[in-house]
Amino acid sequence: MTPISYNPNQAEKATDIFFKTPLKGLYYMPLKVFRDERGFFTETGRIPEVEEVTGEKFQIAQLNLSLSETNSIRGFHAEGWNKLVTVTHGVALCALADIRPESETFGQVVTIKLGDGPDANFGSIYVTQGIANSFYVIEGPALYSYAVDRLYKDRNQAGDMAISLFDPDLNMTWPVPKEEMIISQRDLDTISLREKFPQKF
Repeated sequence: MTPISYNPNQAEKATDIFFKTPLKGLYYMPLKVFRDERGFFTETGRIPEVEEVTGEKFQIAQLNLSLSETNSIRGFHAEGWNKLVTVTHGVALCALADIRPESETFGQVVTIKLGDGPDANFGSIYVTQGIANSFYVIEGPALYSYAVDRLYKDRNQAGDMAISLFDPDLNMTWPVPKEEMIISQRDLDTISLREKFPQKF
């Protein structure tokens, strides 16, 4: 499948705050930003609005933050938790893959450019368990902040998966070749979706 480049519009609004995306359980919330000579202020999410759009309880158990330099890439990772993600500094191309074998959109990838910069969406995304997230840093350093509803030690480890960033079935085109990326050995050693779920192909 060809990845879908996502840009929110009014026709896709799910609530007053959140927008739908092509993947069930993946929602986008634009941030209201108040800027002055000091910088800016924004709310990156409010739990009642998250619960309204998902219809489920979202109790934050852990807050995580990663810093990644330009040309760094991470993912595709899925963990046994739901999360609310914001790129608070820099610009990242986020790619989210549906790796839920029971889903109608299994294998589909949605991309969105997140962050505080030109041609980027300054907003938060809610990622339901089973959607694998990845991001490539276009303008770094990028601060990738995410709130999750399980402690790392208490998460459902059966939901942990790492799928290749270069999986031909996911068909993702990154801004630079693999050789120019800063990438971990873990992400180089991942398996393909076809290897993980051979029954789906």
